[in-house]
Amino acid sequence: MIKAIILIGALFTLVSCNNSNKNTKDLANNQLDPELKASVERGKIVYGDMCMTCHLADGKGTPNAFPPLADSDFLREKQTESIKAVKHGMSGEIVVNGITYNSAMAPLGLSDTEVADVMNYINNSWGNAIDNFVTPEKVSEL
Repeated sequence: MIKAIILIGALFTLVSCNNSNKNTKDLANNQLDPELKASVERGKIVYGDMCMTCHLADGKGTPNAFPPLADSDFLREKQTESIKAVKHGMSGEIVVNGITYNSAMAPLGLSDTEVADVMNYINNSWGNAIDNFVTPEKVSEL
């Protein structure tokens, strides 16, 4: 009986922690500017259609092939290059989180709005909190 009570208490604590983390994440997403929030939602769809195959659903990338977007120093430090990569493709060596990647990313044929939306999704997902609201106008300037 005591073991059952301890097990139920542990299970309750685990579920509470998971819900707490989810609520914190939802709260952070709900605090986004409405225009940015709408862009992030649209970008999530673009990401699912065009990016997820290589960079995976969790943004962690494919080891030794395609770099992570989650907690990526390249993404944080090189926003312009990241936007250009989404818009125009990219090839050659890049270093992300201390690991060298040398693969190609073909141009995806996205509109400036789609590029802005997917960048806003990536910048605000998987723990990323990159304060750079990408607009279609900013994309078109590149």
